[in-house]
Amino acid sequence: MNATGQPVQSLQGLIDSVPNIVDHLYQNPKGVLRAIFHSFPPSELPPEFTNWRDEQRARRETVALLDQSFHMTNLYVRGPDAFRMLEHLAINSFNKFVPGRAKNFAVCNPEGYVIGDNILYYLDEESFVLVGGEVVLNWVAFHAASGDYDVTVERDPLWSLNQTGRRTVYRFQVEGPNAFLLLEKLNHGPLPDLKFFHTGYISIAGRPVRALRHSMAGVPGMEISGPWEDREAVRAAIIEAGEEFGLRLCGSFAYLSSGGLESGWIPRPLPAIYTSPALRSYREWLPANGLEGRSALGGSFYSPNIEDYYFTPWDLGMSHILKFDHDFIGRDALMEKAKEPHRKKVTLVWNPDDTARGFRSLFDDGPMARYMDLPWLHYATWQYDQVLNTKGDLVGLSVYAGYSANERAMLSLAVVDEAYSQPGTDVVLVWGDAGGGARSGPWVESHEPIQIRATVGPAPISRATQEYWSAVKSRH
Repeated sequence: MNATGQPVQSLQGLIDSVPNIVDHLYQNPKGVLRAIFHSFPPSELPPEFTNWRDEQRARRETVALLDQSFHMTNLYVRGPDAFRMLEHLAINSFNKFVPGRAKNFAVCNPEGYVIGDNILYYLDEESFVLVGGEVVLNWVAFHAASGDYDVTVERDPLWSLNQTGRRTVYRFQVEGPNAFLLLEKLNHGPLPDLKFFHTGYISIAGRPVRALRHSMAGVPGMEISGPWEDREAVRAAIIEAGEEFGLRLCGSFAYLSSGGLESGWIPRPLPAIYTSPALRSYREWLPANGLEGRSALGGSFYSPNIEDYYFTPWDLGMSHILKFDHDFIGRDALMEKAKEPHRKKVTLVWNPDDTARGFRSLFDDGPMARYMDLPWLHYATWQYDQVLNTKGDLVGLSVYAGYSANERAMLSLAVVDEAYSQPGTDVVLVWGDAGGGARSGPWVESHEPIQIRATVGPAPISRATQEYWSAVKSRH
């Protein structure tokens, strides 16, 4: 409701109706984040098939089957102007982008701050599909509706919002050191020699399957997809053939907790859409009860200025895909930012004694630390924790945390000042909610933020992932 008691209809109306959008987002229900687990139907994709520790390790030791069919929305973009519109929105180059290829599609606001990134597949002439979170899909859908483009969009919602009881396609990830051996057996022959982010076709259980040369965790593997009606037959064939290669089915805990942490991908920055004057019409188009208005902000970092939560492409390690060979939203601002110093994306390896002290507080008298919910430590949609130097000065933000059974460590991905980005640098992470939970109302228990020593590591932290990406780059 606004000040006159009328329902707020748009995100802009919500912003205008609250004293401060940061405080509003802090007070949103933190349980919204857990809704992602309900996007996986338990009968098809439970939290664990066996146990999440071994399921995490399968990606590094044998082969893992991860089911991406349920929790991501597909947005189909079609029409004569689809290429032109998508190119205008993306910071990526579309040079040599042709059917059969895919890319990490990243978008910024006019001031050069990141709104988000998804995967874009070039299916056929005038036909694309974007796969991932709603933030980027909403941005694309808005421009399709409001811009001078001859395009249509069709949304295939994630499972929990899908009224049809089916998806347009299934999507699996098969990855690990035995992945190609398994896929060759299923294909009854050699696999197509695909470059990174290129697609081809293989056959599984007599069905044609689109194969994308891609890895979520930075290990050998492929993403495979096909018509929804083929899903059960293809899945059953993978499981049967996979027994020989040590296949593990991965539940939602292993899927969400380790891949991004080990490979260095930050999946959920707060979208930089709340303040730009040029985006007022976009905020008026977005509903007040959409993801951008009802999701939760949390963590030990607090600023009343929401722009302090925005990131640049350099902050998120996207500088390698930022290209100025085309006109796109944010281009002029990013050209100026390119001349400035940049923060760096790193992995923080938490001190085990300090981490254990947080758990120990659950059993001692006195204030408790914020609960660490293994294996995924996020307790807000957008979690921003302070990273301090040893003198106590703020030098960065930790935004994605969890436990890796592969690294045998608590890890978080962080954005830090360049002076603190070298591996081996000692920093301190503040774990807990700003105000010890008071700022978040009943959604976070009363606790005492604690300081956890951490050591800066590279992103990706995984040596196996580093070697994989080195091989990919040397080939392509």
